[in-house]
Amino acid sequence: MGADANEKTTMALLDSPLRRIIEAVNDVLLGKDHSVRLALSCLLAGGHLLIEDIPGVGKTTLAQVLARALGLDYRRIQFTSDLLPADVIGVSVFQREQATFRFHAGPVFSQVLLADEINRGTPRTQSALLEAMEEGQVTVDGTTHPLPKPFLVIATQNPIDQIGTFALPESQLDRFLMRLTLGYPDPAAERALLAGDDRRALLAAFAPVASAEQLLGWRKTVHAVHASPALIDYVQTLAGESRRCGLFETGLSPRGTIALLNAARSWAFLHADHKVTPEHVQAVFTAVAGHRLRPRNTLGDDPALLLRRLVDSVPLR
Repeated sequence: MGADANEKTTMALLDSPLRRIIEAVNDVLLGKDHSVRLALSCLLAGGHLLIEDIPGVGKTTLAQVLARALGLDYRRIQFTSDLLPADVIGVSVFQREQATFRFHAGPVFSQVLLADEINRGTPRTQSALLEAMEEGQVTVDGTTHPLPKPFLVIATQNPIDQIGTFALPESQLDRFLMRLTLGYPDPAAERALLAGDDRRALLAAFAPVASAEQLLGWRKTVHAVHASPALIDYVQTLAGESRRCGLFETGLSPRGTIALLNAARSWAFLHADHKVTPEHVQAVFTAVAGHRLRPRNTLGDDPALLLRRLVDSVPLR
């Protein structure tokens, strides 16, 4: 995206009611404006968010402050190797007086579930979230229980080469609309962190900027953002090239292609654009496709460079 386009989208964002959310989150999580916008666009699109990075760079802070800014009820689960599925979704307990089982809901029954260090849980516990993330419900002992609306999972995970981690399977990764990495702060942001207030104190005093009802309304608007036939051709060509290029073990699935278009719609809406452009698709491509496309040669090129090579190989129309 060129300088003129960047200036245009920035000015459009300044007139958006979502500007206050972005500013509020940036006041707590310093120096991560682009990541904040991607995370917000993920939630606006109705998707679940995975934040992967080393400990201590603000993954949990971003998850908490987003939930607070949107005025959503949230619960946090610290995933560990001894966490059980029932600790996540709940359990049926026998009531002796009534001679019946009564379901006690787990922390998944919240509008935002913060799954902290999700890859420290065992595969069995990780899979307890599959139905919730896909269907917005959980089934226990043959009874289906709907989850609140909106329902969002914001999960954090450490790099898979760290001790005590269990890699998320492809089926679980595919449930996340986006995967983000935060990286180290730049020197100016890190100095402000060192000289400023404690982030936990700022979180404790943080007031909601929006509400669940507003988020649901924004989602309807996002899905109505216009995508022309030519733009859909571009998205479909990107997906097709990911399957043919030979750089990845498997290409984007139809669900991944739909996720890419939905994320591009959300990015356009966030910047007050009324139609999706190829630049919007490119802006979210790495976050949407990076965890879905596994490089064929794991010891070869940087995965980010492969994703860029894929995007550059598809001409704009």
